[in-house]
Amino acid sequence: MILATLRMAIPVQKRGEALRILKSMVSQNNVQPDCEFCRICDDVLEDNVLQFEEMWKSEEEFERHLRSDNYQKVLLVLEMALKEPEIRFDIISSSTGIETIGKARSDAIGINGLVRSQKNQI
Repeated sequence: MILATLRMAIPVQKRGEALRILKSMVSQNNVQPDCEFCRICDDVLEDNVLQFEEMWKSEEEFERHLRSDNYQKVLLVLEMALKEPEIRFDIISSSTGIETIGKARSDAIGINGLVRSQKNQI
C-alpha cells in the first residue's frame, strides 16, 4: 500500500477554493476500488495548514492516479501554498491494530510484575 501525505499552508483568501478542489478529489477517489481512503485534515495547531491524505492498494494504481488528468487539480492546490509543501509517499508492507497496544501494555505489565516480585524477595 502507498500512503500519500501532502501538508500545505494555504493563504486565507485561497482556502475556500483549495478546499473545494480537494473535497472533489476526496469524493472521486473514495469511490475508486483501489483507493483505501482519501481525506482532508485541518491542522488545529498551525493556522491555514491543510493535510491531504490518500492510501492506495498498489504502487501501480497509485502511479496511474498520479499520471491522471484529475491529479492535476491537486497540483494546482499545491501551487497555492504559501511555502513549499511537505510531500511524502510511504510504502506500507504491513499494519496492525489495537492488538499492538494490548501486547505492548501486557509486556509492560509483565516486566513491572517481575520487578515487583523481585523487590518482594529482597
